[in-house]
Amino acid sequence: MDEQTINAVNTILDESPHRGFEEGVELAINLKNIDLSQPRFRVDEEIILPHGLGRPISVAVFARGETAIVADKAGADLVIDPDLIDEYGDDKNKARGLANAHDFFIAETAYMPAIGKKLGAILGPRGKMPEPLTPDKDIAQVINKIRNSIRVRSKDRKTFHAPVGRRNMPADELAENIEAVIIRLEDVLDKGAQNIRSVYVTTTMGKSAKVR
Repeated sequence: MDEQTINAVNTILDESPHRGFEEGVELAINLKNIDLSQPRFRVDEEIILPHGLGRPISVAVFARGETAIVADKAGADLVIDPDLIDEYGDDKNKARGLANAHDFFIAETAYMPAIGKKLGAILGPRGKMPEPLTPDKDIAQVINKIRNSIRVRSKDRKTFHAPVGRRNMPADELAENIEAVIIRLEDVLDKGAQNIRSVYVTTTMGKSAKVR
């Protein structure tokens, strides 16, 4: 484990005053020497955190038949009958409520075109377009993977944020989550680590400390 990362985590945990609620821990990532007006350079990644976010992750699944039954048994928070896609699409408030209520979506591939057409304008900007469920995937495994995942998106901004856990998590687990995010960023950025100006870790309302 990188010493600077664990030191930064310990700093924010030790020096940030406790609040009346359980704070999240997040990264502030600052990029350099990259043209984010070009969509191909933007970050849009689903990253698996080794220790999850330390809070429940809500997953909704568009499916019917046997897949719907298995998804429900696997612990999906909501299984949506594809016949309701049009209903959500015709009621923007209901669609926004659905998008805000769930962290991730999964959909059988057959329903992806309808979801894109009817709900893409709501789910897309939130980074919540469903993960396609192809026949070779086990829905239970997909749900379990997603529950330990975050979506990191830069859009066209050189400074953006990524959640990495909760303040009540052990420092070493937070540090390992941070390293997982940084390693993935270095893999996907055009010039790798050279495109990262700095990375800071902070609690929701506390101090920040430099990781990179």
